[in-house]
Amino acid sequence: MTGARQITVIALLAALCAPALRAQTEEATAPCRVPGLANEVRCGVVQRPLDAARVTGPRLDVHFMVVPAVARRRLPDPVFLLAGGPGQSAIALAPAVLPLLARLNKRRDIVFVDQRGTGRSSPLECEDRRHAALVEPAGLDAQLAQLRRCLTRLSSTVPLSSPDDLGFFTTPIAMQDLDAVRERLGAERINLVGASYGTRAALEYARQFPQRLRRSVLDGVAPPDMVLPISSGIDAQAAFDAMLADCERSPACQRRHPTLRADWFALLARLPEPVSAVHPLTGQRESFTLDRGRVLGAVRGPLYSPSLAAGLPQAIDEAARGRHEALLGLAQALASRRGGTVAMGMHFSVLCAEDGPLLWRDAPAEAAGTGGAAATAPFIDHAAQLYRRACAFWPRGAVPEAFYKLSTAPAAMLLLTGGLDPATPPRHADRVARALGPKARQVTVANAGHGVMGIGCVREVMFRFIDAADDAAALAVDASCIDGIPRPPAFEPVTVVPTSPTAAVVEKGAR
Repeated sequence: MTGARQITVIALLAALCAPALRAQTEEATAPCRVPGLANEVRCGVVQRPLDAARVTGPRLDVHFMVVPAVARRRLPDPVFLLAGGPGQSAIALAPAVLPLLARLNKRRDIVFVDQRGTGRSSPLECEDRRHAALVEPAGLDAQLAQLRRCLTRLSSTVPLSSPDDLGFFTTPIAMQDLDAVRERLGAERINLVGASYGTRAALEYARQFPQRLRRSVLDGVAPPDMVLPISSGIDAQAAFDAMLADCERSPACQRRHPTLRADWFALLARLPEPVSAVHPLTGQRESFTLDRGRVLGAVRGPLYSPSLAAGLPQAIDEAARGRHEALLGLAQALASRRGGTVAMGMHFSVLCAEDGPLLWRDAPAEAAGTGGAAATAPFIDHAAQLYRRACAFWPRGAVPEAFYKLSTAPAAMLLLTGGLDPATPPRHADRVARALGPKARQVTVANAGHGVMGIGCVREVMFRFIDAADDAAALAVDASCIDGIPRPPAFEPVTVVPTSPTAAVVEKGAR
């Protein structure tokens, strides 16, 4: 069959299937309103066993939302969004993500599934600490105590009847839920768009249901064998070192911050120390103990976004001189950008089951590859300390050995990654692309951080990849438009000379 004739046949089949898909979607859902979305959408639910081995055991409701295609002649393969975290609600992310999928939404339904343990699907939520007072303890012991309290509470929360039930919130089980949603909607094949942890979920869906997958976009590739708590420390250290080096290469940044590297290590060396700072949200001045964990967390967060990381030289400069508001403000800015909260109970249920068994096995090899000790590479092993201690008491589910194996991609996959990403940098996507084989294509946005689909022309590349008639055309999509995306220069405060002779000089951004 010639290429043109094949495309015609595909288009004809799509036209025939679309009305049936629309009818089944409307039967499986009901009109609903979702905060943040201006228009009415459709919501549905599938009831799933908590444990597939207990036929008469407890069940949970997996909620999903469908944003119907705008055009009447819709295509039969919807796009499913897989959220990150693990622990984010896909439905809560919809207002932020939907504009990036607007062109796809013209002819395809967009489906947001709250993975079990998140959002509306039996959320395993712990206490939200994002807006806590600075004076409240935030160290490792405090975090572990909070997790123990959360575990006690969740263990008797419906549909859970014991702590062991937390073992049924793994990625492989969740992808079986996702396929149940696909079946409920009547779609023969689907397209997946996964972000961060959502890329791990997409890879697992491809492993279990290869015949149901049409196309995948993986933004910020987190493979199942990456051992996230260990690799995140290594990758954060690399991103931070690159930021320091970039400042040292920049005449303007070097002139403004000539001792930035030395200031950073001097700041760490004197911790913990009692300090006073204004809370970035309340505006109230608080006195508290600033420790290494809080500083590393405050610095690591802005590294996710180059526009925020551009403020780190100034913030570190200020903190080294006893003024901590800029650093605390940058950390809060990232938290404010993220859609919704992370269900930390689900987060630890996933990572303790999937990454936990590898935490001790892979630690020496990963750390040895960095060539630096904790004194010179403070991010190394910082996150792993929390997960090693937490996973020692958090209930662990089991995943099949095949979960960790990457096999040949069954359909075209586009792997997106940011060259400055502190969590899922190109080294992970490189390895995954090689394992997936000829149907995988990696695209790196050199000057982007974590999550690139909203940057520049990337959303257009993503649209053309999914919209292409066949895998060959999808993999050949031109992505050269990303090459000109620049890295934001280091932030420089601007001194404003007042018009009134009695007014004070204000240094914007340095407070």
